[in-house]
Amino acid sequence: MSGQELGLAISVFLACTVEAVEALTIVLAVGVTRGWRWALFGVAAGAVALAVIVAALGPALTALPLNVLRVVVGALLLVFGLQWLRKAVLRAAGLKALHDETKAFAAETEAARAAAGVGGGFDGYAFTIAFKGVLLEGLEVAFIVLTFGANQHDIGLAALAAVVAVAVVTAAGFAVRAPLARVPENAMKFGVGVMLTSFGIFWGTEGAGASWPGGDAALLVIVPGVLVASLGLAQWLRSRAIAPAVGRVT
Repeated sequence: MSGQELGLAISVFLACTVEAVEALTIVLAVGVTRGWRWALFGVAAGAVALAVIVAALGPALTALPLNVLRVVVGALLLVFGLQWLRKAVLRAAGLKALHDETKAFAAETEAARAAAGVGGGFDGYAFTIAFKGVLLEGLEVAFIVLTFGANQHDIGLAALAAVVAVAVVTAAGFAVRAPLARVPENAMKFGVGVMLTSFGIFWGTEGAGASWPGGDAALLVIVPGVLVASLGLAQWLRSRAIAPAVGRVT
């Protein structure tokens, strides 16, 4: 397995793990509170919708010329990667609250309990919430699978990494019947933001016609460089946030 293939598999696995945890939290809250029948129907419907999207967009992406594909994919990865990285840096700096799956589970459970009951008939609330949870979180998974996979002309490997991530999270979640609160989700989001941004820089530059010294080996410099820069920015923001308070105390 080449360096790019390994990076592809790891990046997709981590990103899909994060999204799977968030989707699982929604489905568990609805299933435990409202019953599993219609929640699982919603999950199945969301999965089918995602499969249709991937089947429709996958061939279209892989049909693009390689340089055009890399520019498009690089730009998209930068957009999504920088969004993830921005939130992760703000959380690391203490300027944004850490994502807490336990609180999210409690909020979803309370909302499900507050919704009107339906007796033994069709539970539109459970179906819709589970469907939306799987579809919306799954769209990000599909985007990552398609962009990474199409650029490497290996959607199969990207899809396999995504399936493994979802399977691991689902098995663990249903085993404990609770949100995976101990998963270091915020740290994983930081790492995924770094990986998406790094690959976006790498592929976007190659698509524009430039070449990296050392080829794929340049990723061994780009990824740590983005990581160090992000950690440094988080530390700088943290120091700026606490400096006024320190000044007032003295």
